[in-house]
Amino acid sequence: MSDDTRDSNGTILAEGDNVTLIKDLKVKGSGGVTLKRGTLVKNIRLTGDTDEIEANVEKVRGLVLRVEFVKKA
Repeated sequence: MSDDTRDSNGTILAEGDNVTLIKDLKVKGSGGVTLKRGTLVKNIRLTGDTDEIEANVEKVRGLVLRVEFVKKA
């Protein structure tokens, strides 16, 4: 197992990359916000967990996304 954070296609993600959602995601604790498939998420931040990234999107700040739901833009 490598220590690289990889998207759903296996592409290595780096700090500041842009990613696109591959699935509609309901955001817990946001009052019913749903992020639609195809949404561009800019300037991601890597976490200590290779399965998760942090990002800010239009409606939600400090969002943690699972890498299985994103692909590099």
